[in-house]
Amino acid sequence: MADNLLSLVTFIPAVAALILAALLRGDDEAAQRNAKYLALFATTMTFVASVVMFFQFDSSNTGFQLVDEAEWIMGLKYRVGVDGISILFVMLTTFMMPLVIAASWDVKTRVKEYMIAFLILETLMIGVFVSLDLILFYLFFEASLIPMFLIIGIWGGANRIYASFKFFLYTFFGSVLMLVAMVAMYMDAGTTCIGGCANSLLTHTFAAGDFEVLGLQVVGGMQTLMFIAFFASFAVKMPMWPVHTWLPDAHVQAPTAGSVVLAAILLKMGGYGFLRFSLPMFPVGAEVVGPLILWMSAIAIVYTSLVALVQDDMKKLIAYSSVAHMGFVTMGIFSTNQQGLDGAIFQMISHGFISGALFLAVGVIYDRMHTREIDAYGGLVNRMPIYAMLFMLFTMANVGLPGTSGFVGEFLTLVAVFQVNTWVAAVATTGVIFSAAYALWLYRRVVMGDLIKESLKAITDMNSREKWIFAPLVVMTLLLGVYPALILDLIGPSVAALVENYDTAVAAAEAAMQTAQASN
Repeated sequence: MADNLLSLVTFIPAVAALILAALLRGDDEAAQRNAKYLALFATTMTFVASVVMFFQFDSSNTGFQLVDEAEWIMGLKYRVGVDGISILFVMLTTFMMPLVIAASWDVKTRVKEYMIAFLILETLMIGVFVSLDLILFYLFFEASLIPMFLIIGIWGGANRIYASFKFFLYTFFGSVLMLVAMVAMYMDAGTTCIGGCANSLLTHTFAAGDFEVLGLQVVGGMQTLMFIAFFASFAVKMPMWPVHTWLPDAHVQAPTAGSVVLAAILLKMGGYGFLRFSLPMFPVGAEVVGPLILWMSAIAIVYTSLVALVQDDMKKLIAYSSVAHMGFVTMGIFSTNQQGLDGAIFQMISHGFISGALFLAVGVIYDRMHTREIDAYGGLVNRMPIYAMLFMLFTMANVGLPGTSGFVGEFLTLVAVFQVNTWVAAVATTGVIFSAAYALWLYRRVVMGDLIKESLKAITDMNSREKWIFAPLVVMTLLLGVYPALILDLIGPSVAALVENYDTAVAAAEAAMQTAQASN
């Protein structure tokens, strides 16, 4: 069982989806209830299995652990494993999904199909984080678009068709360039692959961390072009400015559970791709393009924070906030030092809890009033004191209040970037001020003040199910805020190895270039 534990974690939701599709019939109330309970049971069991996996993980080992592999057709390999970086994203995914299913308890339309879509999506998201094969990663990475496309397009709002196609086309076309680069790697592998075949390049060497082979022994402009091709895919997925415009539309139209998954997990695939592929595979390209990415990240933080200030839809405001917070992530990653990578990973995990909670908070009042317009609310503290308290906690965590998890990641990334480029750090720091402005402005208009709108005077506070959904998110937000070592100690060895290998590869490339210039 231990040898296949990671595959078990990955495919439990998919098996449950197949059971739902094959055995559950009808759309009456009993069938809907059974679909919900089966989905909740499957996601909970997946989380339990991931906890068992977590306790079997050795954080001092910088290599991939719990590796499971099998031969596919045409020599392709199914190969999965986790290290100190990827295991956190697996845990984030399995932690959030039971909460997502519980938050969907009031869904009445095509419930079986709704639950199947989320179960398949969970398997595909976990698959992205555990893949040790480039082709396998790409399959999971691209396939994850399909369930989310359906979730937005079927269960979304009035403009759901436009938002779902925009989401799909942006992310799909961004990935086309990555596919082109993969084809180029495949074609070039005949002369550079240690194993003597393209498949060895795309599987064994990735897991082994052979950076010379992963870089295809290509220096200068060609490696930079390959870096840009992969960068295009991951930048759209995060998303980075200026390819971020699909995200607000997708969030506004998606159902609450879809917004939670999108913000908490799907956006993290882009950052994970940077960590797993862009830095180790194309270090020269990362070194060349890195300064531009730092400035793009700083611009994203400031620009999207200012845009958030003028929004009148709560979901759209939080969506722009997510783009700003992902700016801190890319800044930390491309500072290429220990603090920056630690901060970026911490920020992604923290943002998963905080942004998920904020979208759930919007869903709580939307279920009661069926509007997300900020002007439709005001004075909710008078009728919903528990809701007001929880909304305040996650609002302040989103701002980066010390004592919450939101502070740690932003602080580490800013310190790291300050060591690399003080001007970028200074510009990005202003984004912290703007984030306080839009977050507190939102909270004041929705929660504070007198309850003067007649439509709100009968609104009820959170029920028991809603409180239980928020409880784990409160615990994680506060726990990571006061004890960040829970994450930093786990990722430290793997991040240190990544930074060391990156620095070695860049130094070797610079030495080779100097030697070539001297010989000329």
